[in-house]
Amino acid sequence: MIRIGFGFDTHVLDENREFWLGGVLIPHTKGAAGHSDADVLIHAIIDALLGAAGLRDIGTQFPDTAPEFRGIDSKILLSLTMDLIRVKEFAIGNIDSTVVLEKPKINPFIPQMTETLASVMKIEPGQLSIKAKTSEKMGFIGREEGISAYAVVLLEGGIRQ
Repeated sequence: MIRIGFGFDTHVLDENREFWLGGVLIPHTKGAAGHSDADVLIHAIIDALLGAAGLRDIGTQFPDTAPEFRGIDSKILLSLTMDLIRVKEFAIGNIDSTVVLEKPKINPFIPQMTETLASVMKIEPGQLSIKAKTSEKMGFIGREEGISAYAVVLLEGGIRQ
């Protein structure tokens, strides 16, 4: 059996936050604001994984009303998500993701993000694609007020229900 999931996340950029993306701390004057470390790429991947496995979304599994998730490293949430996926006997076929932001340019960090996330998910780096786009200075992303990420995942295996 194969299952496809789609994930999306967006966060406001704030001058008083560190900028975590794909599990990597990136030097920048702004970071994403949120209940956890607000890593939009990891959150989009988590939503895609959960959706493909029929486990709803990140807010259902890790609610922002739960104090234990306040300020949490999103790599921990991704690892917990992988535990949920494995219980249902799914394996990742591949993940394709896109980050949309105006600045900073993240292309130099993509190899490190790929290695970091592949390690957390226990997959080969070749199973994960991370792309970066701008919004051509349009909208809240173009004004450098926010960041968005999208992810699509293919899961293989699984328990038939």
